[in-house]
Amino acid sequence: MVSNGLLNRAQTAAKAATARGAVRLPTRVKRMIAGTPVVRAGQTLDLDTQLLLRLQKLSGERGAETRTIPEGRIALEGQSRMVAGEQPIGSSWDTSIAGVPVRVLTPRALVGASEPLPTLLFLHGGGFIYGARHGTHDAVGRFLAEQAGVQVLSVDYRLAPEHSFPAAHDDCLAVFRALVADPEQWQVDTARLAVGGDSAGGNLAAHLALAAAEEGLPLTYQLLIYPMADAAGLSESRRMFDEGFFLTRQFLDLAEQSYLPTEADLKDPRVDILNAEIPAGVCPGHLVTAGFDPLRDEGETYARRLIDAGVELTMERQPGLIHGFANFVGLDCAARTVMLDLTGRLRTALS
Repeated sequence: MVSNGLLNRAQTAAKAATARGAVRLPTRVKRMIAGTPVVRAGQTLDLDTQLLLRLQKLSGERGAETRTIPEGRIALEGQSRMVAGEQPIGSSWDTSIAGVPVRVLTPRALVGASEPLPTLLFLHGGGFIYGARHGTHDAVGRFLAEQAGVQVLSVDYRLAPEHSFPAAHDDCLAVFRALVADPEQWQVDTARLAVGGDSAGGNLAAHLALAAAEEGLPLTYQLLIYPMADAAGLSESRRMFDEGFFLTRQFLDLAEQSYLPTEADLKDPRVDILNAEIPAGVCPGHLVTAGFDPLRDEGETYARRLIDAGVELTMERQPGLIHGFANFVGLDCAARTVMLDLTGRLRTALS
């Protein structure tokens, strides 16, 4: 008898092979399957992205938010593995820092190095209710480590609804403080230390960068990938892309109700970073948004706030992509090219 675990892995592998094969099809064939180009406010959805969304719909694959949270966690992990592939890494091991589980990823080029290493503290996305260092974001962490040539410490902060606000924010800040208090233990070069994250993880990373400046702690760079910046968001992009582009209104509502159950939580500046004070000394960084993403406008508004406050931040919109493109590193597509650009920026910032 085949176990459910083996069956699920076989199904995920089959779907991953289908996705890889689909993006390699001739453009004419991809367009036939994907359908008429999708254009919103002068932006055209990337063909490979539209193709993958179409295949997901044809397969009957349900979004994580339509299931129970435990079932959604399993489903989202499978969906992530389907597009992320198997990424190489020099070494991978699990530990804990300040009592928080952390996966340490060392690229092949740095395995065996004795000196302090350039390091990225990576905070995964998932709406504060999904995601894990060993599941949804292991491939992303490996990709960042190998392509940027840096050590990645991927944090498994506590998730809602089991642990509501500010559990995730507290965990990430506790790990960061412990790192800079004893960098030798973790082989971290504090002169080459970055924080980064996607979606909810981008919110956590942004908050950590503000806190580091406020507390006078060393931080070199922040990499924010389509961050959530306004939990009670009413932006035009939240209305325009609330269905059909992976991240849905239902997902956002579930995430916010689970992690931020009170009005005070929604307005707390640790989460509502659009209204957070920008202290002096915030580290440089880069913020990227996706054109077909409900979180697009709030991320770009936050970027402009940082720039207006004098932070050396660059901002870029990827007009044809959707929320979640950071996980597409296993496919030969535009999203992977963008991720390669981000790793190049990270490598340069920590060189």
